Amino acid sequence: MNITALSGVLTNIQTKNDVGTAVLAKAMDSNETLAQGVVKMIDSAAMERSVNPSVGSNFDVKA
Repeated sequence: MNITALSGVLTNIQTKNDVGTAVLAKAMDSNETLAQGVVKMIDSAAMERSVNPSVGSNFDVKA
């Protein structure tokens, strides 16, 4: 077995794993940012609901 070729293959596999891990970390950071935005929207809706409790309680549905 060619040790040089094996070393190159292992390096290539390690590089792919490193890139995959970096992409996953970036996706997790992005999802965390989105989740924080959702929490802020929920908090602002709760604040509106405490100031105007009747907002959103009545609506007409016409088919």
